[in-house]
Amino acid sequence: MDRPVRWGVLSTALITTKLLGGAAQSGAVEVLATASRSRDKALRHAERWWIPRAYAGYEELLADPDVEAVYVPLPNGLHHMWTMRALEAGKHVLCEKPYSRRPAEVREAFDFAQERGLVLSEAFMYRYNPQIRRLGELVREGAIGELRQIVSSFSWPTDTSGDVRLDPDLDGGSLLDVGVYCVSAARLLAGEPQLVSGHAVNGPTGVDVGFAGTLAFAGDVLANFDCGFHLPDRSHLEVVGTTGSLVVHDPWHCFEPGIRLQPRDGRAQAIDVPRANSYRLELEEFGKAVRGRPNTLLGRDDAWGQATTVEALYAAAASGRSTALAL
Repeated sequence: MDRPVRWGVLSTALITTKLLGGAAQSGAVEVLATASRSRDKALRHAERWWIPRAYAGYEELLADPDVEAVYVPLPNGLHHMWTMRALEAGKHVLCEKPYSRRPAEVREAFDFAQERGLVLSEAFMYRYNPQIRRLGELVREGAIGELRQIVSSFSWPTDTSGDVRLDPDLDGGSLLDVGVYCVSAARLLAGEPQLVSGHAVNGPTGVDVGFAGTLAFAGDVLANFDCGFHLPDRSHLEVVGTTGSLVVHDPWHCFEPGIRLQPRDGRAQAIDVPRANSYRLELEEFGKAVRGRPNTLLGRDDAWGQATTVEALYAAAASGRSTALAL
C-alpha cells in the first residue's frame, strides 16, 4: 500500500474545512501543515483540525521539505500566482476551481508542472462523486436516447460585506464562483462547445452577480445554464435526450445523491447512488497520480477547455454577440 501523501493547505478559509473533512476520512491523506497570513489564525486552524504544523505565511509552508502536495483555496485572482510558486517549490498542486479564466495561465501552469514532473489539477470535486459518474454512464449507454439538451443552475445568497467573491481585482463573480460547475457538467457530457452566448448582470462592484449562458455543441446539442448571487439556494441538472430525461436535484454538493430517469413514454424511475464524500475521493485520486498509479484525475485538457469556454462566455456577454470557439 502506498504511503499517504503529505499535504499542506495554503489558507484557513471556510472552504478548507470541507476538504479537511474529506481528508479525515481517508488513510491515503496526511495533512501535515496549514498556513495563514496570521500566525494566530494558522495556530487555531491547526489545533481545530489536529494539523501538526502551522505557518505564518504561505512561503514558509512551501519551504517545508516534508510537504509533498499543496491545496490552493485562495481567491480566484491568486490561484495562478500561488500555484506557480508551489510548483517552483517542487510541490504537487490541487488548485480550487476555477484555476483561471485565462487559458494562457492554464497553459503556463500545466507546461511548468509537466517540466518539473509534478501533478497539477483543478479541483472540481463533484466530478469524482459516484452520482456524476453514474449520470455519465447512463448518457453513454443510451438511457435517454441521443443527447439533445442540458439544463443546469447554481445560485446562492451572499450579502457578506467585503466578500472576495464580489471583488473584481480577485476575479470575483457568479460565473467563476458557481457557474463554472454548470459549464463543467455540460462539457463532461457533450464535449467541447463550438459556440457560446452569454448575458451578465453586474453588481455595484462591477462583477457579475447573475449570469445566463448557452453552449452549442456538435450534434445539435444545446446546454443552457444560469447562476447568481443574492438568490435562493438552487442546484439543478437536467439532461434531455430523444427518448427521455435524467434529473439530478443535488448535482454539485452531492449531499443527497440520486438520479431520476423519466422515459418519454413510461413511469419515472429513481436510480439510487451511494453516498460518498467528493473531497475524499478527489484527494485519493490525486494521491494515486502523485504515486504514479492509474487514476481518473482531471488534467490539462479539461482545465484548458474549461478556461477557454469561460473566456468565450465573458467575451460574448461583453459584446452582445455569440462567440465561436476553436478547441
